[in-house]
Amino acid sequence: MGKQIGIVGAGSWGIALAYLLSNNGHDVVVWSRSEDTVKKLEAYHGNEEKLPGVILDEKVSFTSDIEVAVKDKDIIVIVVPSAHMRETAKKIAPYISESEEHKQIIVNCTKGIEEGSLMLMTDVILDEIPGSQVCVLSGPTHAEEVGRGMPTTIVVGAFEKEIARYIQNVFMSNVFRVYISPDMLGIEIGAALKNVIALAAGMADGYGCGDNAKAALITRGIAEIGRLGMAMGGKFETFSGLSGIGDLIVTCASMHSRNRRAGILIGQGKSMQEAMDEVKMVVEGVYSAKSALALAEKYEVEMPIVKAVNEILFDGKAPADAINDLMMRDKKTENISLEW
Repeated sequence: MGKQIGIVGAGSWGIALAYLLSNNGHDVVVWSRSEDTVKKLEAYHGNEEKLPGVILDEKVSFTSDIEVAVKDKDIIVIVVPSAHMRETAKKIAPYISESEEHKQIIVNCTKGIEEGSLMLMTDVILDEIPGSQVCVLSGPTHAEEVGRGMPTTIVVGAFEKEIARYIQNVFMSNVFRVYISPDMLGIEIGAALKNVIALAAGMADGYGCGDNAKAALITRGIAEIGRLGMAMGGKFETFSGLSGIGDLIVTCASMHSRNRRAGILIGQGKSMQEAMDEVKMVVEGVYSAKSALALAEKYEVEMPIVKAVNEILFDGKAPADAINDLMMRDKKTENISLEW
């Protein structure tokens, strides 16, 4: 039986998920805060600028009224930039049902860390909507491919197994395979930090470092993500899974990745702002970089790649100098848990 689903956010990922969920037989409404954007969405029946070529089923509707998007919906999918998560959760809060008979489920699809508070996105949602039923959906999932029905895998994390199973059944299809996990924290840490490592990978590409350097950044990047994630309470298995190494690979290697594209431009000598302007989409890694470094300091975890990205983005350090500093760090053992 089809579910009533509100998608809060009309960017490329929101439209791709609307495509998937409507094809799965659910009733979908997509919300944008801009009335002008809604008119464009209705005219094209998709987002021509962010996800050209993906035309949604005629049953999908669009609105700029948050009440229409979330009230009485079975599932609310939040797909807004991390910097807008708190204000969006505030808008949603008055319309969330507290009835045990109709417990709405909020699916967080936003990857990031709130600057200042250092809260993960599901924690921001729970802070603004206490007692709500929240889960997280993440993995190696470029909207450009999901919106064209290309085979994709993803993981849903939830506090309760029944909720994870429920969301798994709603989203799963023959082209969208969904796994479940209890490690929400690990999933969100992997999702947020891979954007920072992808910026570094893009910078290396833009500077012309080659494939060896790319492989090193991916491998040592997941080591950094795992160290911080486990210090915060995440599980090792999560970082070796879809929302860890899986999402990191796709974000570091693909030209669909806005973080990698921005990194390439910075590696070629453009400023952070010039790179963001040229990509024309939210580059989440820029927003997560400071927070990632703050978390590393808070949990006393060494994260040299994340530190280097921050120095390039915010301190004016040249990519060439950052690369040299990374290469010439003190000699290390690759894995201290292995004994001679």
